[in-house]
Amino acid sequence: ARPIVDLSYSRHFLDFQGSGIPSAMKKLVVTRRSPDFREAVALRHGVPVPLPGDGDLLVRNRFVGINASDINYSAGRYDTSVKPPFDIGFEGVGDVVALGLSASADYTVGQAVAYVKAGSFAEYTVVPAKQAVPLPSVKPEFLTLMVSGATAYISLKELGELSEGQKVLVTAAAGGTGQFAVQLSKKAKCHVIGTCSSDEKGGFLKSIGCDRAINYKTENIESVLRKDYPEGVDVVYESVGGKMFDLAVNSLATKGRLIVIGFITGYQNPTGLSPIKAEVLPAKLLKKSASIRGFFLNHYFSEYKMALKHLLEMYEKGELVCEVDLGDMSPEGKFIGLESVFRAVDYMYMGKNIGKIVVELPHSVNSKL
Repeated sequence: ARPIVDLSYSRHFLDFQGSGIPSAMKKLVVTRRSPDFREAVALRHGVPVPLPGDGDLLVRNRFVGINASDINYSAGRYDTSVKPPFDIGFEGVGDVVALGLSASADYTVGQAVAYVKAGSFAEYTVVPAKQAVPLPSVKPEFLTLMVSGATAYISLKELGELSEGQKVLVTAAAGGTGQFAVQLSKKAKCHVIGTCSSDEKGGFLKSIGCDRAINYKTENIESVLRKDYPEGVDVVYESVGGKMFDLAVNSLATKGRLIVIGFITGYQNPTGLSPIKAEVLPAKLLKKSASIRGFFLNHYFSEYKMALKHLLEMYEKGELVCEVDLGDMSPEGKFIGLESVFRAVDYMYMGKNIGKIVVELPHSVNSKL
């Protein structure tokens, strides 16, 4: 690690003595691989605050995003070569509190930024300046766009082939990424059907333009689709897996496209999968000239900056709702501090959230920034 250039050199740089940056911090670390998040992850105290290198920013995290795939990451499913202990958390929004010399060409101390990088479940994270996204202010709404919004935007654009009048089915539609799939499909002038687990979520879906919200606790999704959409649906934005995946395949129209962005029902299983009836899949696809396409955001980073720029513009113009769930309605209240990340992950897997689950990391009042 390089030392941070001292204050005498430039107003851009802060040293640990003069800035209110502590020398130690808290962070979450995966100590053993397991799909049980509480079993896999530990809260560490007294960890040295990392030093930014020449092209890096030191970001004090103010809000961090919870993703269903945090469990896949803690289980070591993305990169089996990485041995515990390793950092966790995919995305954060915060303030730049120190930076290296090259990074100072584009950033200054006190600037609000967002980023997607492993290791956000910490009070401070070093982020390469090239990977940071400058923001007008530190707001949790911006965090909803980083992974959840970008996933919906890029997958629908690249794989969905949406056109006016088509029928789009969004599963887990009131969740972090589902809310964007609904809104972006409406912007493409499609008819949107969304599945959800409560009337409250159904009300939220209608408020963001969903044409037909199906509460699967009170309605049979298969029956509704067969009755109201006998010709099938043109596009499915699917994140649930298991029986929902089978249902989605059966509901495809001729030349329909099923986009798999996840399969949350399987993530907590030892294998990471929930069973599907795939034996007759080739025959089903052939019969309808239909297709199934997987989408993993990491493979589309060439599209990422463009997508995020467009999403940020839409939000700033008031054309996009970025619903944030900070846990106000959870039994133990708002998600505040790294300790509450465990609760937030449980809350997601109980299917309680409306919008993107975000944890707030309050910073100490004695900071000079």
